[in-house]
Amino acid sequence: MEQPYYETFQEINELGIQLAYHTTPGGYHPLHWHEEIELLYLLNGEFTIQIEGQKYQIANKHLTVIDSRQVHSTYTYSDTSMFICIHISGKYMEKYLPDLDMYQIHCIPDDIADEQFPEYLSICKQMEELTRLYIEDVPAYLMEAEGIIMQILAHLIRFFSARTVSADSAADKLTLERIRNVITYVEEHFREPISLHDIAGRLGLSKEYFCRFFKKNMGMSFLQYVNEVRVSHIYQDLIRTDTPVGELAEQNGFSNQKLFNRTFKEIYGCTPSSVRKNNK
Repeated sequence: MEQPYYETFQEINELGIQLAYHTTPGGYHPLHWHEEIELLYLLNGEFTIQIEGQKYQIANKHLTVIDSRQVHSTYTYSDTSMFICIHISGKYMEKYLPDLDMYQIHCIPDDIADEQFPEYLSICKQMEELTRLYIEDVPAYLMEAEGIIMQILAHLIRFFSARTVSADSAADKLTLERIRNVITYVEEHFREPISLHDIAGRLGLSKEYFCRFFKKNMGMSFLQYVNEVRVSHIYQDLIRTDTPVGELAEQNGFSNQKLFNRTFKEIYGCTPSSVRKNNK
């Protein structure tokens, strides 16, 4: 799956810790998921994140943790935002916590309890230290970075995780698996024509049932979601390339220019040409 919203991740070790420090223009990253646990620390700006259907407003100097396989999206308001992002594989975590699947990490600023707050501030300071090490490229940076990340993980598991004794129902698991399959398929095929009939058939559902299922669980129609994914990729291409807007729309799956312009304006509140002009 493409990851156009981060700079190339730097491998901290060969077992599955990756770190990216990046500056990005404001933008929208549609609903997606990944196997890794994600630590997202906002250094500058603000953004909205949606995790499993719940929206949170995140201010700068705050950490948000997205657990493995959680469906999430982000919308950045600032003209320029700076993040440090860490991806940690389950394989790495299982070295120290074999029953990892029985734990769920929940660390979101709005939900921090009073007794957790000192630990939360401590973790945020460690993220700041990681940023300093990364920017200054100090000697033995990777060794020190891995040590700090391991400390952060230990604190997250100790103070911000819960043992999930009762597993989700079979119906809940099936729903989440279907949503993940749809998201993955769209991310891999958004440049091609995607029909409701095809995607419903992949899930073994009727077209009518799939439309109701998707709207109920994603809060939007399937067509709207596909177009948001396409537009979000075009946004990045507008900044990174000089390809004419019409060509970008066509390359990313839009056959109707008016629909593209309307969708883009609805999401970003401006025209594609103004995005390109403001990021020159």
